[in-house]
Amino acid sequence: MKHIKNIIFDLGGVIINLDQQRTIYEFNALSDLPFESFYNSSSQSGLFDELDKGTISTEAFFEILKKEIRYTGETEPLIKAWNAMLLDVPEHRLDVLVNAKQQYSTFLLSNTCEPHIASFEEQLYLDHGVKNFEDYFDKVYYSCRMGMRKPDKEIFETVLKQNQLLPEETVFIDDSEQHVKGAGACGINAYLLPKGMEV
Repeated sequence: MKHIKNIIFDLGGVIINLDQQRTIYEFNALSDLPFESFYNSSSQSGLFDELDKGTISTEAFFEILKKEIRYTGETEPLIKAWNAMLLDVPEHRLDVLVNAKQQYSTFLLSNTCEPHIASFEEQLYLDHGVKNFEDYFDKVYYSCRMGMRKPDKEIFETVLKQNQLLPEETVFIDDSEQHVKGAGACGINAYLLPKGMEV
């Protein structure tokens, strides 16, 4: 194996603490239909994939979601419920990113959507005085701005090609087994971060 020169980091569960149960709980308080039948850690309906890929607008997403969960109220509580899964970014993880960037070419690759980006960037500024993650990586990739998502092969190939990275010189770190398998299929050295473990 060649010397590692590049690291691609996942965001949720690796850098940002996540609790998807909080979002399920919040939605279940708004609707009589169990939200876990639409969305959970191992699967999600196609509507959420569309939001992740940016192929549907935020407004259209919430309008369709209202109908699916039979909710007739305002949109704001739905946005709050959807963002409830996003917790904090511990200071020591930002320190890890700073140190990693000094030794490697580093990249962020996240399945995420515009409502989540707005929420975690606001929290990042409140907690650390930083507007976004741009300074911590050579390049930041969000699925909703790429029109593709993990674990599809095309998203990994896009990052490799745009930055002229060799897969054998690249490490990918994610907390999702299916995403790790997707990266591994492209020849990237892919590592699953166990729950509770730190990078």
